[in-house]
Order: sequence, then structure tokens, then C-alpha cells
Amino acid sequence: MTTSGFRPTHVVPRHGLPAWEAPDPARPTVPLDPLLPVRLVERRGDWGHVLCSNGWSAWVDGRLLVAVPQDPPAADGPEGRAADPRPLLARAEQALARYRDAVEELMGGGLDGESFRARTRGLRVGVVVDGESVWLYDPGQGRWAYGDGTRLSTYAVDDAPAGKPGRAPARTATPTAADPGCAPTRVVTPDGDR
Repeated sequence: MTTSGFRPTHVVPRHGLPAWEAPDPARPTVPLDPLLPVRLVERRGDWGHVLCSNGWSAWVDGRLLVAVPQDPPAADGPEGRAADPRPLLARAEQALARYRDAVEELMGGGLDGESFRARTRGLRVGVVVDGESVWLYDPGQGRWAYGDGTRLSTYAVDDAPAGKPGRAPARTATPTAADPGCAPTRVVTPDGDR
């Protein structure tokens, strides 16, 4: 049953989303289904309180929600501002250029392996371009952003919501050498038994 007049602001990521009864990791509830339309009704830090089309609500990691495109502003209304993708594209280009320079120096014999590792330590860049779509890694924010050429929105994040103790929700970011994979999935029944 869909609530009359329900207008989603986001959808759940394609792998589903862990959910909690309250912004408290000790109170898990049934995870949200993949691509479920939801309306974000409240934010508390990284936590997001969502309302589903059937009237059910839950708390989730609000950073993982995928924004639903909004109707363009009316000609007589105020124009909304979207995140400009150009600064992040420029930072990705600079990081890639620094890495390319280090590779050239390593291959030319100007750097040894240890010097190469030291020169590239902490350097992170990620760019995927597919037609009009782009996914950019923002190392300053620890997130992947999706863009359509005119605006960016958060697509995935590196870690759990800030200030949330305990196990992180399922991560969608690329594993690192220090963290080779995601934590195992914890099965939670609707009544909260583990």
C-alpha cells in the first residue's frame, strides 16, 4: 500500500541498506530493500530518518542514500544550486598527474621502489567516465560522487556514520590494503534477536 501523495527524495542503494529503529546501533531493524523509494525527513549527523511509501520509517546511514532527481525549477522560481563537478575533476586530474610523474621517474630509473612508495603514499584518485555519467572519488570527504555533467551527489562512502560505535553498515567503497574487505554481514531478525 502506498501512502497518498508520497513523493520520494531518495532511493535505497542497489544492494539494500541496514536500518535501525533509532539513531542507535544497538537497535537494528529489518534492512531496507534495494532501490526502495524513500523520503528523507530528518538528518542527525550522518544518520538519516526515512519514510517509506507504505508509511514505515527507519534510521539509516543517510550518506548512502541515492538522491532522486528533482523537477527542474520553474522559470519564475529560485534556481537551486548543485555541487559543481569541476573542482573535484581538477583535483582528480592533479592527483593522476602526480602519480603519472612518479611512474615516469620510476620507469626511467630516477626512483627506486621505496622512493616511489614514499612519493605516492596517501595519493588516492578514482574516476570512471561512461558517456554523460561520471563517478569521482573525493579523498577529502572519503566518498564516491556521481555526476551527470552538471551536478554531483554522494554515491558511496568509505566508513560508518560519524559518532556511531560498533560495526559499520555494509560498505560500497573500494577496499584498501589496510582493510582488504568488508565486515561480515550480521543477520538480524525482525524481532531484534541475533
